[in-house]
Amino acid sequence: MIFLRKLTYIACALVLTAGCAAKNADKFTPPVMPSSWSALHDNNTAEINNHWWVSFNSANLTKLIDKSLEQSPDITTAAESIIQAKAQLKSTGASMFPSVNLNGGSSANRSFPAEGSARTTESTSLSLGVSYEVDVWGRISAQVRSAKESLKAAEYDYDAVKLTLTAGVAGSYFQLLSIEKRIDYAKINLYTAERILKIVDAKYRNGSALKSELLNQESTVLSRRSTLLSLEEEKKQTLNALAVLTGTIPQDFDTDTEDFNIINVPEISAGLPSDLLLRRPDLAAAEAQIAAAEASVEAARAALFPSLSLSGSAGLATDALLSLANPASSLGLSASVVQSIFDGGTKHSQIALSESQKRVLAENYRKSVLTALQEVEDALNSSGYSAERENIQEETIAKLEYSLRLTEIQYREGSNSLSDVLDAQVSLFQARDQLASLRLTRLNAAVDMYKVLGGGWKVPEKLAEK
Repeated sequence: MIFLRKLTYIACALVLTAGCAAKNADKFTPPVMPSSWSALHDNNTAEINNHWWVSFNSANLTKLIDKSLEQSPDITTAAESIIQAKAQLKSTGASMFPSVNLNGGSSANRSFPAEGSARTTESTSLSLGVSYEVDVWGRISAQVRSAKESLKAAEYDYDAVKLTLTAGVAGSYFQLLSIEKRIDYAKINLYTAERILKIVDAKYRNGSALKSELLNQESTVLSRRSTLLSLEEEKKQTLNALAVLTGTIPQDFDTDTEDFNIINVPEISAGLPSDLLLRRPDLAAAEAQIAAAEASVEAARAALFPSLSLSGSAGLATDALLSLANPASSLGLSASVVQSIFDGGTKHSQIALSESQKRVLAENYRKSVLTALQEVEDALNSSGYSAERENIQEETIAKLEYSLRLTEIQYREGSNSLSDVLDAQVSLFQARDQLASLRLTRLNAAVDMYKVLGGGWKVPEKLAEK
């Protein structure tokens, strides 16, 4: 009892030397979210399937995404981050338990005095030691909380990587289909240009067309062929990019495709802006990182206070070599309190560093929220306008096709010049190419909507309860 009383006196004195340095850190407050989106849409919260890509009704897309989730290096790397975070949590949590050490040894010494015969001494000992740091100020528990939040962040990051990967595969696949559609249009355009070239050539041979008109149309045909080659090159590059996303060697990669126009374009509700904080894994990961930083600040502040350690030992010793026959036993119990009086400001600097890191994470989180709000607004605007623009473009193409046929007939009959035909060709060729781009924009807008809304992600209950 006297021993414990003295230890208490010493601990109280050391606490007084620590002062009031460990004041509470400011708690993080999430940003205030807007009440509605500025883009016109319904604010009803729609449940999004976490396999959102099936809504496009494309079996080929589903196969590619399944392949990417199995083979992508990004997924493997994110999974390893979870393993590392779990190992770090286990290592940090081990400090909550006592450490036990078993020591044993034997020795033999032979001495040769100046006078007398040589003497040999032998000894054997075995001891068990237990030590434990009492977490009086919560430093160790704060470190454990920080490790738990870091594990949450790693799991959320893994989900964010999956969402980014699946959206990337979908976007690349739709780009591939768009290029194939543009190739189809380019072939039609080339056929049209070659057909008109035959008309110009016939008129030139009959003396009713100028040489310059023939050269102009031949130039148009060559330009269409060059465009076709460029699109073929772009298709190959897109296939290579898609191969990397699926974790496949580009030289060995190939995939089935389908008609670009039969891909279903789903309608997606954005819900309320406030739902965004609960639907995006990247925002959840950023918030978990802030919580980990807050716990690190608490641990750094608790390090200013004295540490209390308890230790005990029990041992056996004998004068015999490699034997514990007739041993002498020993038992020890000790407690120590350690308070740093002067460390050159190391611990206070660590507090300042931890607090600054938390503030940086808080600002990064705020920026991520602002970016997320912008992404949803952009996706809503793109979804709202792209469908209407695609319909208008289809009507435009129908009129331009009719215009080219009329202009071609009039040129054949001599009532129009070749320049009128060339203008009609260029307008139609550009309109067809733009139609494929507009449909790609519409599909990408749907993919972006799924991505920026979290792709049906929710905070796992087992993590939310921790």
